[in-house]
Amino acid sequence: MRSRDGDQTLLRRYCSLVVFLCFYSSAVADEYLISYRYFVKDATLYNEKLLVAKAMQPCSGTADKTIMLSRNKDENLEQVILKNSERFYRFLHALGVEIEHQEQLYAGMSHSATTLTLRTQCFKVDFNDSFVKISSLK
Repeated sequence: MRSRDGDQTLLRRYCSLVVFLCFYSSAVADEYLISYRYFVKDATLYNEKLLVAKAMQPCSGTADKTIMLSRNKDENLEQVILKNSERFYRFLHALGVEIEHQEQLYAGMSHSATTLTLRTQCFKVDFNDSFVKISSLK
């Protein structure tokens, strides 16, 4: 049965549903701290370390660059990143990493050491059944 004020109640319900869904989708995002370090000496990879931890306090900032990675329902963030490691590491490099390079010459032989480091940075992470959306915070 139609109310006396026309479709106003239907419109109010629809608007409140849209507002609720917008709020819920933004509230579902988790924040994670991610750091990455890569050490190469004389063209041999010695150490590659990725650290992922859920943020204990809310991070400040707005979402900047975003990447979407595929996932299965039972995978956590670290498993998703390792499964899609090449794409994720390219994403980190696009964000900017610190590069430290040393080259030395001993008795006519060249020795080099390179370290790439992404300092601990906060990321907003949205989980879905089939993908994960990771956004860096600016």
